[in-house]
This record gives sequence, C-alpha cells and structure tokens, in this order.
Amino acid sequence: MKKTILLLFIAGLVLASCNHYPEKTYWDYMGEFDMYYSKAYESYSPNPHLPGGMTLQPMPEGTVPRDGEVPYPFKNKLADRKLAGQKLKNPLPKTPENLERGQMMYNIYCAVCHGKDGKGMATADTTTLYKKKLYPIPPADLTTDLVRSYPDGEIYHVITMGSAIMGPHGSQIRPADRWRIVHYIKNGFKVK
Repeated sequence: MKKTILLLFIAGLVLASCNHYPEKTYWDYMGEFDMYYSKAYESYSPNPHLPGGMTLQPMPEGTVPRDGEVPYPFKNKLADRKLAGQKLKNPLPKTPENLERGQMMYNIYCAVCHGKDGKGMATADTTTLYKKKLYPIPPADLTTDLVRSYPDGEIYHVITMGSAIMGPHGSQIRPADRWRIVHYIKNGFKVK
C-alpha cells in the first residue's frame, strides 16, 4: 500500500513538472513591468498610457507624410461628398497603363464587395463578402448610369472616406491608385 501511494505521489510530481511550453523557461521575467514580453494593445483599443486613452494616435497637426503628399482636405464622408466632386479633378490621364493599374487595384481592394464586374449584389461572382453572407448590406452597383455620372472627385472621395456603410480606403490605397480606380470604374470596367 505504501509503495502504491509513493508511486502515485512520484507520478503526480512528474506530471506536475511537465511544461507545456518547452521553448519558454519562465526565467525571463524582468521586474513589475515584464519588459521581455510586453503586452500589445490593439489599434482601436483603450490604452491608459497614451494621451486621450486610445492606442491609435492621430497624426500631429500640420504634419505631411514623408513622400510629400498633402493631407486630404475633406473630413466628413457624407457632408463633403458633393463638394469633393466639385473641387477635385483627376490629375491622371486615362491611358491604358492607368486603366490596367486601376483594374488591378480595384480587384485587390474593391472586388471583394462589389464583385469584379462592379455589379454589387447582382454580381455573378460568388466570392464577394455579401454572397458569402459575411456582410449584411448589399454593396452598390458601380455599373449604373448614376454612378458613372458622378464627377471623378466624388468617386475619389467615396473611395477615400467611405460612404454610409462602406469603410474608408484612403489609408490603404495610394492617391494615384485611387484616381486610377476612378478611371477604371468610369470606363465601364474595361481596360481598353
């Protein structure tokens, strides 16, 4: 009986000493702040250590990105839409190269919702987020005469700032590529 209890005790010790993470020795703790393994914050999460209590901080007033781009002048996605259409003009010519690049950028950033053909909900493309039931609102049909009649600056503004439920893509797509996407949409999703 004593041998059984002793064996069970030893087996318990062996099992308790097993480490599920053999690559971590637990010797690398450094003070109360645990500097070896810092705790990361998500971009949009609260953060008690930064101004305003948010992790993602706004750009300081008056700063310009390194590549010389000026900040986008319009701040409101809905109220400034028509004004952007009046004030912004497409600086790029409608060349085959710009249309091809516009198609490529559209397929990367826009087709996941609007479909490669731009028809939104009516698209035959079953890989869109809406068709997969991963997005609750049907995306706009970009092939309509109404959309194609919008000024270039208005479409550019929608890509940059978003519209209603559509999120902004200004931080993801370079300004020149946004203008190329505008050309591609207005050209009826054709490269030639």
